[in-house]
Amino acid sequence: MSRKFTTVDYETTLNLTVSLREALPANHLARFIVDVIAQLDLSILYGRYAPVGGEALAPEILLGLLFYGYATGVFSSRKIEKATHESLPFRFLAGGLHPDHDTIANFRKTFLVEMQELFVQILLLAQTAGVLKLGNISLDGSKIHADASKSHAISYQRLIERETQLRGEVHELLTLGEQADQGERQLPEGLSVPDELALRQARLESLAKAKAVLEARAQERYQSEQAAYEAKQREREEVARKSKRRPRGRKPKPPQPGPQAKDQYNFTDPESRMMKNSTDDGFDQHYNVQAAVDQGSLLIVASALSNHPNDKREAEPTLAVISPDLGTPAAAALDNGYFSPATIQACEQRGIEPYIATGREPHHQSWQTFFDEQPEPPAADASPKVKMAYKLQTEIGQVIYRLRKCTVEPVIGIIKEVLGFRQFSLRGLVAAAGEWGLVCLAFNLKRLHTLLAD
Repeated sequence: MSRKFTTVDYETTLNLTVSLREALPANHLARFIVDVIAQLDLSILYGRYAPVGGEALAPEILLGLLFYGYATGVFSSRKIEKATHESLPFRFLAGGLHPDHDTIANFRKTFLVEMQELFVQILLLAQTAGVLKLGNISLDGSKIHADASKSHAISYQRLIERETQLRGEVHELLTLGEQADQGERQLPEGLSVPDELALRQARLESLAKAKAVLEARAQERYQSEQAAYEAKQREREEVARKSKRRPRGRKPKPPQPGPQAKDQYNFTDPESRMMKNSTDDGFDQHYNVQAAVDQGSLLIVASALSNHPNDKREAEPTLAVISPDLGTPAAAALDNGYFSPATIQACEQRGIEPYIATGREPHHQSWQTFFDEQPEPPAADASPKVKMAYKLQTEIGQVIYRLRKCTVEPVIGIIKEVLGFRQFSLRGLVAAAGEWGLVCLAFNLKRLHTLLAD
């Protein structure tokens, strides 16, 4: 065979000396993150450390590992620890050290609240660099899987059945114990009545806690549905009054109070909720995450999280966390899932002009739709829904709302599909909200790196 091939001596290759400066070019994301962290005020982190104790790793090291990990789709503290041995960027960020996964995980959990302050500082750096000029924003939400197993959940109907069963077992055990004490019956070998009773009492207490939570959630849902029902009733009455005709369609049904049979409580992460999956027709344990994205730079300017299954009440808490140091957005574009008079009021109180869809936007619109004449302004006493529908049909309304689909939706898509963040590592509302803030911070670092490289 005359053909020649280049071969490799792997034993010799193992002895090669690799320079990190050569392996990581000046514009590498890892080096950019180190430069950004050097510009942050970390006194809020250093202030949390005790004045005495053993030598601790500097926060800059652990921040760099977490920021780069979340920006590149490595969310597990164990995988980050492993990467400090196997990955050159992680090895550089760790400075040749190898923090164990417990140290990384504890640091992440301890400083989740402080991460929000660093989130704002990074946005201020973006403003200083001229790549963030807060103007119009877009809001959207998505469901992220909680660190909770469906197999450790119980429905309200099953809870009631299980509670009845356990109470019956407690009664049987008490009767059996009395009979044994009186010598009427001999206990099976190995059976300890007190131990069995304690076990069932503990389970009953756990079920009672779950039952109270489900009943509280049901009351919260009923109040929300009742408010929506009353709003629909008022809207129908207003239409009937103006048209002097009976409103079309079926009358809205009043909500039913109390828990439903399929309401579920999860023992792994009780604060997560069963929500409809965005990818299929199934249901799973999720949290509802929110992101407010600047339409000009595609940087996330605010993040929020809740366990509410829809976005009806999510705009106000998301807008509330936009730092006043960044300024006030001129306008906000939101889909029809956010529409309510309360959302409109929340925007206007903050000096933000809302552009909220009042229904689903039809696909494949005809060319005539895009070149229709401007609609007539609504009457002064028109409903908020009619007034908002008119705003969206104006030229400025169409421009601002149309940008929502190509700003916030791609950002959430990148986080879930490119970075691969589809499940939380932390449990509970506060911890999950902090981790979502860390995800958004890491996305901003990656986006800022791209913006400054252009």
